[in-house]
Amino acid sequence: MRLAGKVALISGGARGMGAAEAKMFAREGAQVVIGDVLEAEGRAVEAEVAAKGGKGAFVRLDVTREADWQVAVALAEQRFGKLNVLVNNAGISSAAGRVEDTSLEAWQRVMDVNATGVFLGSKAAIPAMRRAGGGSIVNISSQLGLVGTDITSPMYPASKGAVRLLTKVTAIQYAKEGIRANSVHPGPIVTPMTEKRRADPATYQLMLSRIPLGRYGEPEEVAYAVLYLASDESAFVTGSELVIDGGWTAQ
Repeated sequence: MRLAGKVALISGGARGMGAAEAKMFAREGAQVVIGDVLEAEGRAVEAEVAAKGGKGAFVRLDVTREADWQVAVALAEQRFGKLNVLVNNAGISSAAGRVEDTSLEAWQRVMDVNATGVFLGSKAAIPAMRRAGGGSIVNISSQLGLVGTDITSPMYPASKGAVRLLTKVTAIQYAKEGIRANSVHPGPIVTPMTEKRRADPATYQLMLSRIPLGRYGEPEEVAYAVLYLASDESAFVTGSELVIDGGWTAQ
């Protein structure tokens, strides 16, 4: 098993990519803390992990609240004895729009969840990883954290670009302590977050036209990349970007 003996905390673990990561991690031997504001869905993932012989625990986690992060990390240490892996997966999207038409409130909401949430999660997890003798932080950014586009809001790519650079700073600052940090950059993926856009035929075809492989990715295709970065297979990988976008950024 690729994560045998490891304890992982996954934000946004109740559905979509986070749920896929939680289930995959448990299958690979990790003890998993599933953090999310969606309690019913999160507990359902917890139950599914247990039903398949894995070990997991749900905790209510609003990634914009520092106190929630402290509770989640404490739960990992108290229930499972340590924390080795943090996956900063939680994120929100926003309607497409131009800079001048974007409200400060809308900008701040996306930045709070997508960028500040990653900062708060890393800040809370690093001391626990230090106590564990090292660890791996995997931050979920986006292909839009690497390139611009005309079919999204200004705050979504801005927030994901912030995640990319925060990851590199974290990697450099904590490398000597055996704490690694890497970012994953998915393209369009079949998740609840993309459901509305996929339901609109014109938007769906527009998105497909930007993806050389001609389809949306599946959550498990991202989870395999996260699994690699969480495992010791990537022991010499830090400060890097793993792009899973069907070729979007190759153009």
